[in-house]
Amino acid sequence: MPETAPTIDGGGHPHGSPPATTPETGPTGSGTATPPAAPGPASLALVGTHGHGTSHLGHVRSLARAGAVRLAAVVDPHPLATPAEVAEGAARGQRLASADDVPEGTVWHPDLAGLLAAGAPDVVILCTPIDTHAPLATAALEAGCDVLLEKPPTASLAELEQLVATQERTGRTVQVGFQTYGSHAVARVREIVASGEIGTVTGVGGVGTWVRPDTYWTRARWAGRRTLDGRAVVDGVVTNPLAHAVATALLLAGASRAQDVAHVELDLAHANPIEADDTSSVRVTTTDGLRVALGLTLCAAVQTPPHLVVHGTAGRVVLHYTRDVLEVTGPGGTRTETCARDDLLENLLAHRADPAVPLHAPLVATGAFMRVLDAVRAAPDPVAIDAAHVDDVTDEQGRHLVVRGVEELCTQVAETLRTFGELGAPWTRSAGTAGGAA
Repeated sequence: MPETAPTIDGGGHPHGSPPATTPETGPTGSGTATPPAAPGPASLALVGTHGHGTSHLGHVRSLARAGAVRLAAVVDPHPLATPAEVAEGAARGQRLASADDVPEGTVWHPDLAGLLAAGAPDVVILCTPIDTHAPLATAALEAGCDVLLEKPPTASLAELEQLVATQERTGRTVQVGFQTYGSHAVARVREIVASGEIGTVTGVGGVGTWVRPDTYWTRARWAGRRTLDGRAVVDGVVTNPLAHAVATALLLAGASRAQDVAHVELDLAHANPIEADDTSSVRVTTTDGLRVALGLTLCAAVQTPPHLVVHGTAGRVVLHYTRDVLEVTGPGGTRTETCARDDLLENLLAHRADPAVPLHAPLVATGAFMRVLDAVRAAPDPVAIDAAHVDDVTDEQGRHLVVRGVEELCTQVAETLRTFGELGAPWTRSAGTAGGAA
């Protein structure tokens, strides 16, 4: 779930071993054939139009103009905004959709139940708060819809398992919005590793040093919450804004399903006055014994593009995953490669038209990431970073908190595969270890 307005909204940024999809069974092991898509453009509904939903809306409009889809309806408890409301929202750092953003004749519903009662579309995009993902996706699948579900797919591993069971029973398709699952860069990393150019892989590191102003934490009721109204939300740096780094690093390590993860170690902390974590290290040990370690923060002095590092005995590959750019260093020197990326909605539509087209981000291929999310959900509350280590800054990015030295610590996590605690961060306390394969 990316940054959003305080309305219904959700997810929103690679290949380890995602399950194959076949014309006979859909996702491997489902045992239920995926019905052929109806002729003509697929009818589509967007659930969660504001915040990150505006990005989906723009993409859907372009696909509709090309004749690939028909936007049948939008769903949000808040109606489409007036121009004045859009301007007011922008002043507060919110993105609101207006009637000008949807094709004429698009129907608005205040909730998914109303949409489904009026007639289920072929595809539903769910861009809603994390705690609503499982129930809304379940309702859409039960109504016969295929689903593009924003990340993280659910608020717990148990919910993921239940949703996978519903998908298999209904024979429908769920694509999860981990955009890097569609990146050709991940497959290219595998090719480089298989060639032996960087030697034997010894681990995977990741760095995410982002800035989020204080308005980020007030944009929605669920923002920065671990729970809301008795339900898990798990809206922290590891599980939402930099979830793409975690999921992609796991896939580079060959871990996609829950059973690919043996242990999760966490150092969770926050500088902002929130429940969840905004500055954390996470180290995963796969069932193959490979370590994956990431240093992640939303309290950097300056935002920098995140990157992942595949360490080898004879070299390394650095993946700048938001740009699909690789830096490969081996015995022959260093080179840069730029890779293509497949759009996940377009891939879902292609899979609907021909089930032989593999789905890039099937639901079961997010199980390894969900093991990490579940460990975060069950961990003790994050440590509050003492104000002595924090600067209160106001600049062109707005008012935001900066944890001193956090950029170097995050880099060291990725380079050494050690946790914040092991590196001697003065403000951290290990949240413990979640062990045992699912």
